[in-house]
Amino acid sequence: MVILAFSFPIMAGCEPNSGGADASRPAAKPLPINDWRRLQAAGWGERTGGRLGLWVSVARQELIGVENGRARFRHVCSTAAYGTGNTSGSNKTPLGWHEIQERFGDGLPAGAVFKERNHTGKVWTPDDHTGKDLILSRIMWLGGLERGVNAGPGIDSHARYIYIHGTPAEDKLGQPVSMGCIRLSNKDVIALYDRTGSGTCVLITEW
Repeated sequence: MVILAFSFPIMAGCEPNSGGADASRPAAKPLPINDWRRLQAAGWGERTGGRLGLWVSVARQELIGVENGRARFRHVCSTAAYGTGNTSGSNKTPLGWHEIQERFGDGLPAGAVFKERNHTGKVWTPDDHTGKDLILSRIMWLGGLERGVNAGPGIDSHARYIYIHGTPAEDKLGQPVSMGCIRLSNKDVIALYDRTGSGTCVLITEW
């Protein structure tokens, strides 16, 4: 039986997200019981307190918005081509609990090109078949919440510049091809940005 409402305490590092409501979103669907049990075992209830959190499944190459045991939305993503890992310079996607700590791109058009988190003034379009690993549209900069796992010297996700961001390689979404970040389509990253806020919890798992 899936329990749909919770009142867990929030662990340090996860704050209520400040994203706006999305009145037009489709009705949420309950997660499969096995998925929900695994998330609960990973501390989902304690970390999110029943609010919206993000689950990045490396195995599925999918980012799922979960609230009260239900999937609010699903986005196809790309994690790292080199697999999972936490070491600086590895170009791998770190596992474990994170939060969105900084956000960039308010009001910018889809395809806005960033360099060092500043808009360059350029806008990528789908007919621009660049081979560059551009960071587009929106940036959600993650910080690790687990000391010794994804926070601390040599393994710190924030210091490694692990982002959720838009990509020009939309045709490769669903495959692990990034340099460590979590890539989304430009439409999806803007939608995600609007649904979340600083402090939103993000769990990255192998499964």
